Order: sequence, then structure tokens, then C-alpha cells
Amino acid sequence: MPLNTTTAPPFVTVLVRGLLAGLVAGLLAGAFAYVAGEPRIEAAIAIEEAATHAEPAAGGHQHEDALVSRSGQRGGLFLATGLFGAAMGGLLATAYVLLSRRRRAYDDGRSGLLLAGAALLGAVIVPFLKYPANPPAVGDPATINQRTVTYLLMVVLGLVAVWAGSLGYRAVGVGAPTWLRVAAAVGGFLLVTVVSYVVMPSFQEVPADFPATLLWDFRLASLGTQVVLWTGIGLLFAALMHDRCRATSAAPVT
Repeated sequence: MPLNTTTAPPFVTVLVRGLLAGLVAGLLAGAFAYVAGEPRIEAAIAIEEAATHAEPAAGGHQHEDALVSRSGQRGGLFLATGLFGAAMGGLLATAYVLLSRRRRAYDDGRSGLLLAGAALLGAVIVPFLKYPANPPAVGDPATINQRTVTYLLMVVLGLVAVWAGSLGYRAVGVGAPTWLRVAAAVGGFLLVTVVSYVVMPSFQEVPADFPATLLWDFRLASLGTQVVLWTGIGLLFAALMHDRCRATSAAPVT
């Protein structure tokens, strides 16, 4: 007769499922970025090229051609999002296994879905609200290194904020009302997030004549790509782990 108990799968099994979920989610995110983001990039590049051609040539300077053509960049988009998604899926699977000791029972992937949501909140949404993405025509090339470092630091602080919220939720105690635990989690998260926003520097490099609609369409497309990626990873990983758990539960005793 069927056995109703389940055992945690080995790390390799979880990792393969995480990589597969991440790869598929990455390709879906690439499709979204191609449809929603590429037209905005083309429009931004057109604005940049028009401004470049309008400036008088100085000192014999000539516009340099891009190392990779736009056609190559479009094709590489799916490769980049697929590989990035697979890498994020692998990290999610690793975190899922490392945190498995904190779970009382094997939960058929629901913790993976929560981890994906935490990653979306801490590593994507928190940095986006401080440093929203800009199209190619926006940004001072002289500050690109500083902007990259501060953005990566903001990603770390966003994950710390999520961790602080988790600590606040657990610190209240199991017997406390749910609303109090949720309030403690939100308070811990907001505390770290607000302090991070105040301490981290800001960059105001958007030209005054750059179309605001194009700017925010690009930013929302960029955010949407990450939302599709992490939502896809969480749902696909949870589905794969659920199928594995159901198959294990239904296995007969030998």
C-alpha cells in the first residue's frame, strides 16, 4: 500500500530542477524583454544617434561603430536571459536545500516559491525603487563604475532588508497574533530599506529633454522582465518539486 511519508530529495535532484526552472523562466523573461523592451531601446538609441549627429565634429572625432550589431544583441538577449535564469535557479535550489533544516517537513517546493518572492522583493524591487533602470541614451559614462557598485550594494542591502523582516517575524514568537508578526516583519524590512535609501547616493543624470514616457516605459519593461523571471522560477520550481514529492509519496513500500 502507498506510503504517506516523504523524504527530502538529494541536492543534485533539487539543483537540476532549479536549473531547469531558471532556464525556462529566463527564456520567458527574454521573450518579454524582446517584446516590451526592445522597441524602447531602439527609440532611445535613435535619440542618442540624433543628438550625436547634431553635434559638430570636433578634433576629427568620428562616431565608433558598436562592437556587436543590434541583430546580434537581439539574438544574444535570449542567451543572456536563459543563462542568467539558470544561474538564479541554481542559487534558488541551493538556498532551498540549505534552509531545509529549518523546515519541519518536506513542503513540496512551497519554500522555493517563497524564496523566489523574497529574491524578487530584495534583489529587484528594492534596488529598482532607488536606482531605476535607464535606457542607453541616459547616464554619464564617467560614473558608470560608481553606479554599478552602488547598485550591487543596493541589491545586498535589499536582501538584508528581507532578512531583517524574516527576523522580525520570527522574533515575535509563534504564539503571538498573526497581525503582530506581520507588523514586526514589515517594520524590520522598512527600517533597513529606508535607512539604505537615505545613506546611499543618488544619481540624477536624465537629460531634461529626454521623453519622460519613453523613460518610464523602458523602466517598467525592465522591471517586468525581472518579475517574469522570478515569478517563473518560483512557480516552475515549486511545480517540479511538487511532482517529485507526489511521486515519492505514491511509491509502494518494497
